[in-house]
Amino acid sequence: MSSHHDHQKGVLITAIGGLTLTVDIPLIRLADGGAWTILLLRTGTTFIAAMIIWSVWRALSRNVPPLIPGWSGLIVAICYGLTSISFVTAVFHTSTADLVFILAFNTVFAGLLSWIFLRERPRAVTVAAMLVMILGVLVIVGGSVGTGKLFGDFMALCSAFFIAVAITISRASGKDMGFTSLIGVLLPLGLATFMVTGEGLHVNAPWWIIFNGAVIMPISFFCLAAGPKYISGPEVAMFYLLETVLAPIWVWLIFAETPTRNSLIGGGILIVTLVAHSLWQLHDGRKRRGDLAVHHPA
Repeated sequence: MSSHHDHQKGVLITAIGGLTLTVDIPLIRLADGGAWTILLLRTGTTFIAAMIIWSVWRALSRNVPPLIPGWSGLIVAICYGLTSISFVTAVFHTSTADLVFILAFNTVFAGLLSWIFLRERPRAVTVAAMLVMILGVLVIVGGSVGTGKLFGDFMALCSAFFIAVAITISRASGKDMGFTSLIGVLLPLGLATFMVTGEGLHVNAPWWIIFNGAVIMPISFFCLAAGPKYISGPEVAMFYLLETVLAPIWVWLIFAETPTRNSLIGGGILIVTLVAHSLWQLHDGRKRRGDLAVHHPA
């Protein structure tokens, strides 16, 4: 009963995180400002909110997670910081559809890094899914050649890579990294502060990005970081997909930005592959647990 309750709790927490994250890009676009100003306001408000939450938690309980757990936590924080820089840069240099579809590629990077560093050899089905996803990204990037979006697509790919590195190190360390992703914003915050002092603040609707940093980021990041405690990796990946599917829809409704044919084809390949692979992993996991229960009855 308790494990069933934990699973339901994990699904609810991760669903809240995944759904909240879908409005991140629309809020960045609505703020209508320069890339460095947006990065400054987004990371600054996220850091302040994280410190307030952590301080209140610490005052009320002794079980507060550490902000940065050791050297592995420091590397994870730096990776999340680099993710933030490359992500916001990508928002300004490519379409929302291209960005979120390429970000879904982080599962391929995570699989390869786990294979190389954690000696977790992927199953044949996973390797096949990776190859199909590489094809999907090539279709999207191929459509960006000559359109000026190639740099943005590359930044999106960098963002996906840094997320994968952070996830791999977090899993290898087994430490609670709930707050580490939020503390990682100090790196982009420092860089953005330096850049803004030179060029000045440029933002037309700052309240959108302040709301994003103070409310949306802490909720989504913390929920998505807490989810793996209760549910499996494939299930968490399914909720990350909510941004891939919904963010282009919100941007299309608000800004009338229609994805290109290549973006839709490549994105479709990525989403179908990810959903099919996640469902296969869930089915395979249940089957294995069932086999173990048969061979080792309680």
